[in-house]
Amino acid sequence: MNLIAQYSSVIGFMIGLPIVAGTYFESIRARKEARRALEGTLRSANCLEFIAGDGTCINLVPLETLHSLPREGDVLLLPGDGVGTGSVFLPGAYLVEAIEHIYTKSERKGARPHEARLTKAVARVTSLNPAI
Repeated sequence: MNLIAQYSSVIGFMIGLPIVAGTYFESIRARKEARRALEGTLRSANCLEFIAGDGTCINLVPLETLHSLPREGDVLLLPGDGVGTGSVFLPGAYLVEAIEHIYTKSERKGARPHEARLTKAVARVTSLNPAI
């Protein structure tokens, strides 16, 4: 009986230690992700959104990939939904009618007083593609 108790405690330790370590690292990862969400650095929220006149989204572009934002009157080549039977927006030229910049208060550590950061830009575009 003493031998079984000794082996069961060793086996329990071998199973329990990786579980405790995995739980610890998962909690660290979850905390980092929550902190990034509070700072607004998640890539899904930090984008330039191209929308049609009715408000439907044509394309999303992460802001960090842009070297400059489009201006009103610019003509852009957007990929749209691609070419296929279910495509609503075809690839082609689009005219930028208006652009809106959305800023939020910067709450990151070390931010200056009254500092704001660009969170999202929305460009309303019109298709210049001929109707097929």
